[in-house]
Amino acid sequence: MILYHGSLEIVESPKILEPNRPLDFGSGFYTTSSLQQARKWVKLRAGQQGAEKGFVSQYEYTEENDFKMIVFDSANSAWVDFVHSNRSIPDFNHDYDIVKGPVANDNVYLSFNLYESGIISKSELIARLKTYKLVDQFLFHTPQSLSAIKFVGYKEVKI
Repeated sequence: MILYHGSLEIVESPKILEPNRPLDFGSGFYTTSSLQQARKWVKLRAGQQGAEKGFVSQYEYTEENDFKMIVFDSANSAWVDFVHSNRSIPDFNHDYDIVKGPVANDNVYLSFNLYESGIISKSELIARLKTYKLVDQFLFHTPQSLSAIKFVGYKEVKI
C-alpha cells in the first residue's frame, strides 16, 4: 500500500515529532492513503508559511509486522473517545505503535468542538460525523513503527 505525507519539504527519513498543538492521534509521523488529502495538507502548510510549493512524499507501507496497532474503521464512539483524549487530556500518551482511522477535517473539527464544549452529545456528534466522507490517516507513533514504511519518491505541489 502507498501512503503519502504532505509537507513543505521532501521527507525521505521520517521522524517522530512532538506536535505544537493537540492532534487526533497524538505525537508521531502522520500519513494518509489519499493523495488528495496529502496535497491539501501541503496547501494548508504553504498558506500558513507563505511558501510557493511543497511536496508529497510517498512511502510503501508493509502491514505485515508485529507492531501494536489500533484501527478505527469509522468515526465511532471509540474513535471519538480516543481523539478526545489526545486533544484534551494534558500529557495523554497511548502505547500503540501505529494508529489508523478517519481524519477529522474542518467540518468535523467544528462538530467536535461543539461536543468538547458540551453543546452536543456524543451520540449527536457521531450522527453528524456519519454525514461526512472522511479519508484515513495513519500515525506512526514510535520510532520502531517507522520501519513499516519505506520512502519511494515524491511529488512536487505548486501553490
